[in-house]
Amino acid sequence: MAKEKIMYFCQSCGAESGKWMGQCPACKEWNTMVEETVSKKKSASSPRSEGRAKATKLKDIEMAREERTCTDIAELDRVLGGGMVTGSMVLVGGDPGIGKSTLLLQVCKNLAAKDISILYVSGEESLQQIKIRAERIGEFGESLSLLCETNLEAIEEIVRRDMPKMVVIDSIQTMYNENVSSAPGSVSQVRETTGSLLKMAKGLGITFFIIGHVTKEGVVAGPRVLEHMVDTVLYFEGDRHAAYRILRGVKNRFGSTNEIGVFEMRGSGLEEVINPSEFMLGGKPEGASGSVVACSIEGTRPILLEVQALVCHSNFGIPRRTAAGTDFNRVNLLMAVLEKRAGLQMGACDAYVNIAGGIKMNEPAIDLGIVLALVSSYKNRPVDEKTICFGEVGLSGEVRAVNMAEQRILEAKKLGFTTCILPEVSLKSLKAIQGIELIGVKSIKDAIDKAV
Repeated sequence: MAKEKIMYFCQSCGAESGKWMGQCPACKEWNTMVEETVSKKKSASSPRSEGRAKATKLKDIEMAREERTCTDIAELDRVLGGGMVTGSMVLVGGDPGIGKSTLLLQVCKNLAAKDISILYVSGEESLQQIKIRAERIGEFGESLSLLCETNLEAIEEIVRRDMPKMVVIDSIQTMYNENVSSAPGSVSQVRETTGSLLKMAKGLGITFFIIGHVTKEGVVAGPRVLEHMVDTVLYFEGDRHAAYRILRGVKNRFGSTNEIGVFEMRGSGLEEVINPSEFMLGGKPEGASGSVVACSIEGTRPILLEVQALVCHSNFGIPRRTAAGTDFNRVNLLMAVLEKRAGLQMGACDAYVNIAGGIKMNEPAIDLGIVLALVSSYKNRPVDEKTICFGEVGLSGEVRAVNMAEQRILEAKKLGFTTCILPEVSLKSLKAIQGIELIGVKSIKDAIDKAV
C-alpha cells in the first residue's frame, strides 16, 4: 500500500511544499497554499509517448497544415482561429449559468449532423438532465454518445474503445484519478487528470473540450498550470442575467488571442451576433450629453461602442468615481489630464463612466471617447450622434495614433456615421474614403473644440 503524507500546493502555480507558508516561494502570491493528502505513488501524467526519447533534427521535420474541423458556429470558429484542431485540448471557463455547457452541446449538435463521432462526459448532470437541455436546442444526430462518469480510468477505457473524434469533459473539477488520494477538484487531481487527458489527446489525435469552473476572481479554479498545459483557453464573459455573452480567447496556440465572439442567450440556446457594433449601439439616446460613440478593435474585428459619462458636483468631501466596463485607474488618469491640460476643474465633481451594453474594453483607443464623454457631460452639451472618435490620450494631452485606423473608419461608415474624429498622425497613412468626414486632432483641446 502506498504511503500517504501531507503536502501543500499553491493554487496559482501548482508549486509543492512540505510545510505551509503564507507566501508561495515560486510565484510570490499570498495565501494560496492549500493542504492535501498525497500518495508517494506517482501517476503518469506526461503527454509524451512511452519508450526511450529520441531527438529529431529540425531539417527532418515535415511541415503539414494542421487539420481543422469547422463547428458551423462562426463566432466560435473565429475565436478558435478557423475551427477545431485535431488532437488539441481546449479549456472553456466562465461563471455558473453563463452558457458553457449549452455552447458545447450546440457544437456537438452541429458535428453530429456531419456524422462525426462525439462523446459527451458529464460529472455534474444526469442523462435525463442533458436530454432535457438537448431537446431545447434541437434535433441531434446518432453519432453523439453521453456518459455520466467521474472515474478517469473508466472514461479512458471507453475513449480508447470507441475512438471518438471529439470528447467533451463537463467539468474537469468533478473528475478524479484513483492514483491520487486527494479529493476531486483539488490541485493534485486537476493537474493529474488534465495530464492524462492531454496524453490521450496527443497520442490518439482526439480533440478535447474541457469545461472549468471559475473562482470569485474570475480565473479557472485549480492550479494555474492548468492553463499552461492546454492548447487553447476560452473565457465566457457577461452577466448571466443579461442577454449577450462574450467568448474571449486568452490563449491559443493555433490562432490569435485577441479575437472575441458575441452571442445572445435565447430560449433555444446561444445565437450568434453577426454585427456586434449594431447590437451594442441599440437603444442609444438621441441628443443626450455625456454619450459618445468610440471604436475599439478586438483581434481583426472593429467594434463600435457607446461610452457614457455623468459628471456632477459632489456633495461630499471626497468625490466619488465609478467606472463600469473599463479601467477605473485609466478614468482617473484621463480626468487629471483634462484638469491639467484643458483647464476643466473636475476635482470637486463626481464622475461615473460606463461602457453601454456591459461589454469590457480596455484598449487605449477608447481614451478619446472617454474624454469627450466626460467633457460633454461636464458642459452639458451633446456630441453629434453621427460622430465617432478614437485615439489614445497621453499625459501631455496629445492624441496618439492607434492601429487599424482604416478598418475602424469603414465600420463606422457602414453603420451610417458621417464624421470621424481621429489622431492627425493617422490621416497620413489613410487612403481617400468617400462618404465620411475625417477630422484629425493633435490634442484633447482640438478634439473638444471640434466635438463639443
